[in-house]
Amino acid sequence: MRSLTLLALVSSTILAGGVPDRSALAATPADAPAGKAATRPKRAALPPAGEDVTVTRSMSVSHGTADTVTSRVMQQFAPGTSALKALARLPGVTFNSADPLGLDTWSSNLYVRGFTQAQLGVTLDGIPLGYQGYRTYNGLGINAAIIPDAISRMTVSQGGGAVDMPSTTNLGGALQFYSADPTDRTGGTVSQMFGSNSAFRTYVRLDSGALNASGTKFFVAYARNDTQKWKGAGEMFEQQANAKLVQPIGNDSKMSVFFDWSDSAQMDYQDLSLNYLNTVGQRLDYSYPDYRAAYMTALGHYTPAQLKTNDPLDTSYYDGVALERNYLGGMNFDLALNSRLRWNSVIYGQGNQRYQTYTDPYMPSPNGAPLSELVSQPAEQRFGFTTALQYTIARHVIDAGVWYENNSFRMNEFLYQEPLLGQGQPIDAMSGNFGTPFMQPWGTSFSTNTFQFHLQDTYHLLSNLTLHAGFRSMLVTTRGGVNENDVAYNGVADLPNGSLTSSAAFLPHVSINWAFRPHHELYFDFSENMRAYDYGGYQQGSPWGVTDQATFDQLRHTIRPERSFAYVLGYRYNTRRLMAGLNLYHVSFENRLQSLVGGTLVQPVSTMVNVGGVEMNGLDASLTVSPFKGLSIYNSVSYNHSVYSNNITSGGVVYALSGKYVVNYPQFMYKTNVTYAWRGFEAHFDANYMSRRYLSYMNDTSVNGFWMTNLGARYNFGKVGFVRDLTADFTIYNLINTKYIAQMGENGNPLTGDYQSLMAGAPRQYFGSLKANF
Repeated sequence: MRSLTLLALVSSTILAGGVPDRSALAATPADAPAGKAATRPKRAALPPAGEDVTVTRSMSVSHGTADTVTSRVMQQFAPGTSALKALARLPGVTFNSADPLGLDTWSSNLYVRGFTQAQLGVTLDGIPLGYQGYRTYNGLGINAAIIPDAISRMTVSQGGGAVDMPSTTNLGGALQFYSADPTDRTGGTVSQMFGSNSAFRTYVRLDSGALNASGTKFFVAYARNDTQKWKGAGEMFEQQANAKLVQPIGNDSKMSVFFDWSDSAQMDYQDLSLNYLNTVGQRLDYSYPDYRAAYMTALGHYTPAQLKTNDPLDTSYYDGVALERNYLGGMNFDLALNSRLRWNSVIYGQGNQRYQTYTDPYMPSPNGAPLSELVSQPAEQRFGFTTALQYTIARHVIDAGVWYENNSFRMNEFLYQEPLLGQGQPIDAMSGNFGTPFMQPWGTSFSTNTFQFHLQDTYHLLSNLTLHAGFRSMLVTTRGGVNENDVAYNGVADLPNGSLTSSAAFLPHVSINWAFRPHHELYFDFSENMRAYDYGGYQQGSPWGVTDQATFDQLRHTIRPERSFAYVLGYRYNTRRLMAGLNLYHVSFENRLQSLVGGTLVQPVSTMVNVGGVEMNGLDASLTVSPFKGLSIYNSVSYNHSVYSNNITSGGVVYALSGKYVVNYPQFMYKTNVTYAWRGFEAHFDANYMSRRYLSYMNDTSVNGFWMTNLGARYNFGKVGFVRDLTADFTIYNLINTKYIAQMGENGNPLTGDYQSLMAGAPRQYFGSLKANF
């Protein structure tokens, strides 16, 4: 695959991660494979342009709709911070989380130009991933797939494109993550972080160095993160291990193996509504470890604060916990069959087991206690491969390949007994020991087969003009639905079950890249994409989550997969002291499927509705100025006008949705970063503004815009004793202590009015760390 041969990529928009590291732009062939840049002979033809940044021997730069964030930018965040927070430095990208490090899966979400992370394509070293979140059904989120310290770079293609991207969800962009290779030198890294709320994070990595004349090398790494919540009580624990082996084959080929294991146990934050925020405030959270408080609330004995709300019963459950264990492995082959023909393949497998729990005040336990523990248990196993041939002839680079995956997903919901007050300890959900359930409300299982073919040609018409055209064909069939049903609990005898197929024979991508003068570049990009139907638990926002079998049968005859048509026109200017970029884009979104929700969190009423089209127009502009050595000033502005195109009918009522703004995403964003570096010292300051976001589809409820500021500094002491490199850093998150809403829509969005689907962001936090390389 082409994604395995892009080590030469650098940022098409240099982010303010310090002074641009020109030394990193090594004089390497443009089509050098990962880890072999120095050894591959230079070829006359270049790899596909119009999507990525390619650096040639002459240091000329050709790039288009993609931006790359390197590990250098990650160094400006507290160790262990989610890589998605670094991506949010880019124009048009937002990442919000109730957790200051962005690790809490339930309270986090990423948007790229109005497309949520569930509508993007994501890969790690060519392995298709899913999105971060509890309801992920098609792979891991990046936090669970790799330790952030092991990431070498991340590329965002905003606009779709990338026909070779193995993804069934790519509507609005592609996120490509690349793991760092083992070093040629034997050594290692130890990092220790301390921070607010008893944050304690340890990272250790050992590199074998080159073991033989052929260059065999590997690394193993382990990270452990333990912290307390910033509000309420409870622990956030994660541990993760990575290993990678690289085996060069001759002078122009290689094989690599990557493995990931992760284990986490997180006490969630309470979902909030606008009413709760206005009456109780942002500090409202689960009552854990006060079981008596939750018990009395379930009996209807409310506190004065709860009585101020419009829904006292749902103000504070006893607990909410997310447990997760994941395995991921992949083998990558990048083989030169001859001077013109390359063969790239990835073989991968993944498995996971997760638990998501809430204390349910609506379902009493058999012993008479007014509470029970509701536990959802999703599990997934998937296996697949990608393989592609790339052939260079004359001025053309032709690439063709296939992707196949089989995915088995199941999700069950159980209820467990809680004790009577004073007659035993409540369930310790963090331990994962729930005992024997007294009820299974429902259970689901799905089997999905995915096949994709792509063909593309990159034609270097002139030395400064590149044309790219390609397409992909996709066939995705999912069979399954509800296979366990407690009729007394659900009140419905026949729950949804059946098959749906998403198919498209021709999804094109066309781009033009023209370097019309030194330092100046114009590019145009068009792509059509389709997203396969998602699936999950009953009443959890998918076609199989509707009320009953009759509704599903009706829906399957009318529903259509979501499609997008994305157009991007861009200009870039790059010099040593000044880098500027402007993107204008238009996206037409057809058959947008949305989950309209009502009821409560533990007893939701979910309806899948085709809200019709969405028209999106916007611009991103960025400017990086380096007036003198050591100082870098980055600024960007983003404007996005996304509105629904059609009215909808729900419950026999017509809602004038046409012209209303898309929920959860701001219209305007401003971002700035100032970085100053002098010798071993570096300091940076960030300020970001995000405008109003709408909660309801009818735009009658919303959350205000806010400013977020961060400050950080680090110092590299160089060699200290046996330590080759010692660095200390200190970071202040939310410097001005802004009160704001981070995540929204995690439980879906209401058609009108309020809903308990908001997460408050963390207040000011402090983090410091020491890192030693040896």
